[in-house]
Amino acid sequence: MTTATATALKTYQIDPAHSEATFQVRHLITKVRGRFPEFDGTITFAPDDAANSSVVFAIQARSIDTNQAQRDEHLRSADFFDVEKFPLLTFKSTAVAARGDSQFDVTGELTIRDVTKTIVLPVAYLGAAKDPWGKDKVAFEAEITLNRKDYGLNWNAALETGGFLVGDDVKVSLSIQAA
Repeated sequence: MTTATATALKTYQIDPAHSEATFQVRHLITKVRGRFPEFDGTITFAPDDAANSSVVFAIQARSIDTNQAQRDEHLRSADFFDVEKFPLLTFKSTAVAARGDSQFDVTGELTIRDVTKTIVLPVAYLGAAKDPWGKDKVAFEAEITLNRKDYGLNWNAALETGGFLVGDDVKVSLSIQAA
C-alpha cells in the first residue's frame, strides 16, 4: 500500500530584493529594455495543489526605469501609464492549472491604467529551498507578450520612412522569489 503525501498550501510574500519585473519593446529599429523595481504581492501555493493556489501582484507604475530619465518621465505621463491617475499595475489570479512538470497556467485579471483583461500567464516553478536563516523560499519565472494598445497605451509617432516609433508588442518577464 502506498500513501500520497500532500503538500499543504503556504502563503509567501514576494521578495522584491530577489525578484524582478522587466520588459522590452521595439523602439525605432532596436529594443528598449526596462524594469519596475517597486512591486509586492503574495503567492499561495503548493506544487501538488494547483487548483487552490493563487497570486496577487501589484507594481508601482511610477517606478518604471529604462535607464533614461527623460524617457521614464514620458512613460509616467498621460501619454502612457498616467501614474498620477493610475498608480498601480495589478494582477489577480482567478485559476491556476498544472500543465506538466513544474509548469502552470495562471489565469487572472491584469489591470493597466483603467483597462482589465483576462490573461493566461505561463509560469515555471523553479523549486523551493530554505535560506541560511531557515526561511522557506519558492521561486517562479514567467514570460508573456502583451499588446500595449489593449491597455490604452496608444501613444506613438509616425516615422518619415513608414511605420511607427514604438512597437505594439511588449515582452514582459518575471523572475520571482518569495518567502
